[in-house]
Amino acid sequence: GGAPAVLAELGVPPHRCVDRVTARVPTQEEHRLLRLPGSLPVLRTLRVAFSADGAPVEATVMVKAGHLYELEYGFGVE
Repeated sequence: GGAPAVLAELGVPPHRCVDRVTARVPTQEEHRLLRLPGSLPVLRTLRVAFSADGAPVEATVMVKAGHLYELEYGFGVE
């Protein structure tokens, strides 16, 4: 479901995504909304989804409490 399903219905299903992740000090609003204890960093993710022909079809910005998430990356050879 969600955005991938809507994009598929529109004829541009996501084929590949690229995430750019940064850690930073939260804004006052983020600190309040995320209920962060102390002075913990947030993770900001910019995710861009691309169609099979390489056109960007979706961009999403997510901000998460840094102490609650772990990132995992995988690399392979085709």
